[in-house]
Amino acid sequence: MTSSAPGSPRTGARPTMKDVAAAAGVGLKTVSRVVNGESGVTPEMAARVQAAIEALGFRRNDSARLLRTGRTASVALLLEDISDPFSSALSRAVEQVAAAEGCLLFTGSSGEDPHRERELALAFCARRVDGLIVVPAGDDHRYLRPEVESGTPVVFLDRPGSGLDADAVLSDNAGGARAGTAHLIAHGHRRIGFIGDLPGIHTAAERLRGHREALAAAGLPVDESLLDCGPTDRARVAAAVHRLTTGPDAVTALLTANNRITLAALHHLPAEHRPALVGFDDLELADLLTPGLTVVAQDPTALGALAARRLFDRLAGDTTAPARLELPTLLVPRGSGETPPFH
Repeated sequence: MTSSAPGSPRTGARPTMKDVAAAAGVGLKTVSRVVNGESGVTPEMAARVQAAIEALGFRRNDSARLLRTGRTASVALLLEDISDPFSSALSRAVEQVAAAEGCLLFTGSSGEDPHRERELALAFCARRVDGLIVVPAGDDHRYLRPEVESGTPVVFLDRPGSGLDADAVLSDNAGGARAGTAHLIAHGHRRIGFIGDLPGIHTAAERLRGHREALAAAGLPVDESLLDCGPTDRARVAAAVHRLTTGPDAVTALLTANNRITLAALHHLPAEHRPALVGFDDLELADLLTPGLTVVAQDPTALGALAARRLFDRLAGDTTAPARLELPTLLVPRGSGETPPFH
């Protein structure tokens, strides 16, 4: 019969702190201090403990940590669609801040479905995440009130929440669209088409508002027939592009209100009498198109980082009134928005 080496866990069992202590030849309290990053351990002793941890494959029991501290060292981010480049940039920025705070980030996609948003948000809370960042799909967030009242902070990102008093980190959507349309007007355009998302979405409504305000500021009437809002699928956008850019009353310029609409529109713009184009949201390789794509650029990295910092401020004890934080957009001229009217 063979005996296990000192500190070796029994076959099939996870190694414990007692196993680490035995393997390193130190007390259990010393292992606890090293595992939890506490002071009071010499560098030499800490190195012995770390060597034992690596040799045994020990992993800290975060369930025990939850019982001890009430924190799981995890936060959650609920996005519209993680595959979207804008959402991916938000996620990366939030994750970097969370990692710097020693926290794990859980991420999910609502698919613009309010029921899925609620399901995921409450599932994250049931797993006792310390805080929650939500890109809203729904328009009623009262379901999160019990979580907030029990101490789980919530920060809304990209769009404000509804029915819940919580921080929100947004872009200046109306100002960005206003600048994009004003840019087209400054280059001589008077018939400017607008292709937008579903108007019930906060960002879509704000960008449409900015477009209308730019026309009004220039003394131009708002022709409702030149506004086309709806789902962002390629078929709908293709039909909108065709309707707005053909016939005797064709537009000479377009403002496309998000990156998916812009990409779909680029596939269907007419070869002749191609309208000037300004897209909301930047696109990868936009500067390699001919002409380069003029955009109203948001800063998803800054948005995500600010939302994450706001969340961790709340976790650190900030009890100031919830705030609506709005970041500016940037007009980036590259050629497509600077062409003059063709008639």
